Amino acid sequence: MVVDWALTAVFAALALPCVLRLVRLDYARLGHRVRHGDLAELLLVVAMVAMFSPVGGPIPAAGWQAVLALTTGWFAVAWWRTRTCAHHALSAAAMLYTVTAMPHGGMDHGPWLTMSAMDARLALPLIAVVAAGYFVADAAWSGVLVVRGSALADPGQASRAVCRTVMGAGMGYMLLASAL
Repeated sequence: MVVDWALTAVFAALALPCVLRLVRLDYARLGHRVRHGDLAELLLVVAMVAMFSPVGGPIPAAGWQAVLALTTGWFAVAWWRTRTCAHHALSAAAMLYTVTAMPHGGMDHGPWLTMSAMDARLALPLIAVVAAGYFVADAAWSGVLVVRGSALADPGQASRAVCRTVMGAGMGYMLLASAL
């Protein structure tokens, strides 16, 4: 329970840099792809807060499935057309898988999305393990970029790299913990 609350606080704290990047309004220079990425990052951070929170989120699991399916589709099409946004498409797809593959047997938690109430593994745990491998590797790579300082030239880029590192590590942890 302590780990769940700690991770909830970490992901809730990640929402602040996402919002600050969105209100800076320098997307005329950065482009719409960066804005869409920042919006996706905020959505995925909020979904992580809902998943880790021991009390669940205000949106039922079916609502998250709809939002994550739309997000996955949006970024999959963007990836298909421009060969960018693959990471956000994979992130949304992994979260959609997690919400969908959660056991729904006892429904002790009601319709609310909460990973801490799970007493069983996700369906098809091999998918979770493979996705966790991707997110851990991506978090390590993003972390190396942050430590090296190559992402620190622009404060917005540094914020994006730190968020990507923490989100990747959190996604990897969540997927492995729920698959094993």
